[in-house]
Amino acid sequence: MYAVTLAAPDDFDGWRAAARALASAGVAPGEVGWKVEGQEAGDLFGTGTSPPAGAPFPVPRAFLSLAETAICHSDPERFALLYALLLRIRTTPKALEDEADPLVRRVEAMAKAVRRDIHKMHAFVRFREVEEEGAVRFVAWFEPEHHIVRAASGFFARRFANMRWSILTPELSVHWDGEALTEGPGAARADAPDRDPVEAVWKTYYASIFNPARLKVGAMLKEMPKKYWKNMPETALVGQLVAGAQGREARMVETSRTQIGSNALAAWQAVREEARGCTRCHLFECATQTVFGEGPVTAPLMFVGEQPGDQEDLAGKPFIGPAGQLFDRALGEAGIDRGQAYVTNAVKHFKFERRGKRRIHSKPDAGEIEACRWWIEQERAILRPTLTVALGATAARSLFHKAVTISAVRGRPHAMPEGGEAWVTVHPSFLLRVRDNRDAEYARFVEDLVRVKERLAELA
Repeated sequence: MYAVTLAAPDDFDGWRAAARALASAGVAPGEVGWKVEGQEAGDLFGTGTSPPAGAPFPVPRAFLSLAETAICHSDPERFALLYALLLRIRTTPKALEDEADPLVRRVEAMAKAVRRDIHKMHAFVRFREVEEEGAVRFVAWFEPEHHIVRAASGFFARRFANMRWSILTPELSVHWDGEALTEGPGAARADAPDRDPVEAVWKTYYASIFNPARLKVGAMLKEMPKKYWKNMPETALVGQLVAGAQGREARMVETSRTQIGSNALAAWQAVREEARGCTRCHLFECATQTVFGEGPVTAPLMFVGEQPGDQEDLAGKPFIGPAGQLFDRALGEAGIDRGQAYVTNAVKHFKFERRGKRRIHSKPDAGEIEACRWWIEQERAILRPTLTVALGATAARSLFHKAVTISAVRGRPHAMPEGGEAWVTVHPSFLLRVRDNRDAEYARFVEDLVRVKERLAELA
């Protein structure tokens, strides 16, 4: 029996070194006991010795990234689960691609929970000003669900680089002196201040930016659970703001009507009208009409698909066919309001082959994508979206000006030269065609959309 003691609950480097040695020596998962220094070991861990160092072996980068995140989970079995998955990957390098596998799904779920907890910490930490030896320090209290404090603290060091601050949590505390992060022992809620003079100003600001037109109480409670409210001064205003939301929304709608002749909307309407007569490539000859994008011209989120399908070509609207219905369902599960996003296609005319009376979709080629890129660039120039999501390889090629592989660029941000970020995921039509692991592929698509939503909130 081998006993491994890690320095901290999130000690990825220690776990990685031990797991590499154990795997190289061929040690089975059941022969290893894992614990964190300072925890009670019990009889489970015995008095085993460290395994001899074996020959190094390659591990996919995706697994290392997954393990580094999942190891922050609070599940006491996480070390053993990750080691079992490492052994499987060593014999089956593509094991991570089997998202229906119970072990893979469990580890992926742990990583997802950790990412969401980090997002909650980034979103809901509230600093309060205190006097400390004649200088100002800002102190916050937070209660994470997982061991995420170290992983999340770099965000605060970057965002509040010019402040001296401390974040207190039950497990440990982190402190920033303007130059370096240091750690300290955990704290109690009573160690953090209750309020400060700045809170009145912050409440006034929060009330002024509260947008009743976007109020969805259920979604709000899902994204901002009440357990975080006691640490956030603005939540004291939520009740009265919600109560007055209907009246404020009516006033906002009336105001927006007087501003409908804005420059952005006028520019978009002009480009859309110009696109109706597009002859930049031969596709206009057989298609019923140009299918332009739709959505608010102030939308911070843009989705780019491949091209209109048969139903879209007839109706003149993007994403209303079977793939569009699946897309709407996934957006709903991810908590994204399609009405607040702009939806368009890389190619504006339907390309198809006739088979009897049916018109069968045909993939656009490089020349057609290039010819239609002008319209996408006009849409992006007008909207200036914070995030643009490419749905499928055609959309990604249009945005990046080159062919890319979805698996190589999926699930992470890509800075765009003209500003904003691009994210890449599969096209909803892929989910309609796939036969194996359809539920897993759909779940991964929804998770991509959730990460896009979380990233949009971070950038905002």
